[in-house]
Amino acid sequence: MENEIKELIEAIKSDYTKWKARSAQSMGRAFDPEADSQVKEFGQSISYSVGKSYIKIIQKGSVWGFIVNSDSDKMFKRGDILMAASWASPARNRARGNVIEKNFSWVQWTGPAYIS
Repeated sequence: MENEIKELIEAIKSDYTKWKARSAQSMGRAFDPEADSQVKEFGQSISYSVGKSYIKIIQKGSVWGFIVNSDSDKMFKRGDILMAASWASPARNRARGNVIEKNFSWVQWTGPAYIS
């Protein structure tokens, strides 16, 4: 699942870069993602830790979200993306996507999207 996690992290970085570009455009400024120090810093701040049940995605000391890392979860399947309820546990109300299925439609740089 390591490749899928890397793809998720790239999707998170991409969303942040798009947000920065829209922000710069709305203020009438040029934007070069390769030269932007905040884009670089954001990308370097994302990491993950693998646990028995979940993989925790961490961004700048905050939990971005969790990925189900078990085939024995009764509610979710392996690879499901869950919002964080706290530092140590996910919100188990609904999956926001699945890294194995490459469903990143719920990925935002701030975390998995809220359910509407």
